[in-house]
Amino acid sequence: MSSDKHRSGKKITLGEFRTILPYLKKYRRPYVLGFLCLIVVDGAQALIPQFIRRAVDLITLGDFEWFAVFRLCLAMLAVMAVIALGRFLWRCCIHGSSRRIETELRDTLFAHLLSLAYDFYQKNKIGDLMARSINDIGAVRNALGWGLVTLVDGTIMAASILAIIFIQDPRTAAVCVLPLPLITIVMLAFGKAMGRRFHRVQESYSAMSNTVQETFAGIRVIKSFVKEWWFVKKFAAVNDDYQEANMDLVKIYGAFFPFVSFLAGLTTIILLLAGGRRVVTGYLTPGELVAIFSYLQMLIWPLMGAGFMVNMIQRGAASMGRINEVLQSEPSIRSPLRVRPRSGSGALPAVELRNLVFRYPGEDKNPGEQESPAPNVLNGISLAIPRGTVTGILGRTGSGKSTLIKTLMRMVDPPAGSVFVEGTDVRDWDLGELRMLFGVSPQDSYLFSDTIKNNIAYGARPRAGEDADPRAALSGAARMSALDRDLEAFGRGWDTLIGERGLTLSGGQKQRVAIARAILAVPEILVLDDAFSAVDAETEKRILAAILDDRHGKNSPSKTTIIISHRVSTLSRSDMVAVLEEGRISELGSPKELLAAGRFFTRMAALQQLGESDHG
Repeated sequence: MSSDKHRSGKKITLGEFRTILPYLKKYRRPYVLGFLCLIVVDGAQALIPQFIRRAVDLITLGDFEWFAVFRLCLAMLAVMAVIALGRFLWRCCIHGSSRRIETELRDTLFAHLLSLAYDFYQKNKIGDLMARSINDIGAVRNALGWGLVTLVDGTIMAASILAIIFIQDPRTAAVCVLPLPLITIVMLAFGKAMGRRFHRVQESYSAMSNTVQETFAGIRVIKSFVKEWWFVKKFAAVNDDYQEANMDLVKIYGAFFPFVSFLAGLTTIILLLAGGRRVVTGYLTPGELVAIFSYLQMLIWPLMGAGFMVNMIQRGAASMGRINEVLQSEPSIRSPLRVRPRSGSGALPAVELRNLVFRYPGEDKNPGEQESPAPNVLNGISLAIPRGTVTGILGRTGSGKSTLIKTLMRMVDPPAGSVFVEGTDVRDWDLGELRMLFGVSPQDSYLFSDTIKNNIAYGARPRAGEDADPRAALSGAARMSALDRDLEAFGRGWDTLIGERGLTLSGGQKQRVAIARAILAVPEILVLDDAFSAVDAETEKRILAAILDDRHGKNSPSKTTIIISHRVSTLSRSDMVAVLEEGRISELGSPKELLAAGRFFTRMAALQQLGESDHG
């Protein structure tokens, strides 16, 4: 997807609707039935003025029977019943189909968003994606519902009415329809302007959604720095921009309909002048004049409907263009077309890195700007992690520890031939199968706005042949993560609702919920990425002992654990520790060997031991 700056200049065409052609094909039957009902309704409506004509002529002649008028009224009543039933049916068929397409299109968009890689969300704001998923899809639904209805209804009604009045009195009809070509010209001119302005409205709405989403997500920081006034000012600016964009649309939209009404009113004046004279001279009966007048009044709706149709189709095209930008975004990381078979040999390392070099892509540049290469985050890392071992990774902030873990699961894409899991290049794995091997408790313990139980249960994975009690598994994960002692303090225990991103929990509680979630997955490779930074040393020791005793005891000798930490004490039970400095492995060995080496690991151990003694 391009930037907002580039999107704003994009030309809006009806070709954007090509994406929904499969949906229209799927619901073609209800659409066809709906349009048939609409045609029947239009035909029935065209009969009403003819009944009025006959009734007026009967009355004006003076010599008539009331029963004849009564029969006309009964016939009109029957036709009106057909109109009512037809309107009900076409609304169910057409609007019902547009609602179903809206739902399926939103499901498709949401599923596609989930398929896109990590880098997509670095370039696109959440508020904008929400606006496309809700507001823009709503505009598409209006185009597929009311937009198509007004197009078909207006065309058929206008053609039928013009045919009838020209058959009834060509001379009067020719004079009365003189203003109509002007309406067509105005409609075409206003339609393009409406499309451009509506596109700006949607982009302004996205900007406002971004501001609201970012403000409420960072409410703790805003309040702690007493910056409410600044965000009120920021929101007022985007809100004013949204208002201005809407006012630009309203001005042209508001000018269109009064002008169409004025031109429609001219036809009535012309009819009174020309048609009245024809009645006086005997070329028209009073009933025929009233019928033509009724037809011209009915013609106002197709003319007005043309404005609605142009507006909704243009809005739908603009919104569909914004949706297509997302749907046309290809995942930068995907499963290979042909997944290579794995050897399955237990002798192969769980993870192997071979001269891994990685850099993040540079930021998008404007045309004409020279792109400077991004620096390497990882530089020539080679490391083998045997199955069933505990491997520690130590390093300063920014040394590449978390990036290294992301390459293992292809959250970022490493070069081919540099990262292997169970002896197979990660680029040759099916993404779902690869990531199912891992259970990760990340630095940023993201929790959902749900119960504690459900947040932990997100980690549960179905396993063939297992009949274990899920409640026992949850309790075991909570016990290992030392969360069980906090459950009693929560208002509703397991069913306690936590706020967005775990707002109501402390930092340590959030991390322990995330650890329990990773444990519950019972992964082949457990990754604890600085997962104890908000937990005190005593609790950390208890959690780590429980996890390692469970994963590396007699019952699970093949499980592998990777621990990333700034604390040397956290890595004391590791079989091997890799020290990262500036994206390179500067030390590698057991904790005992590294302590004796007198380098970075030794200095960190001494500093942390000194800090603990000072606190003591």
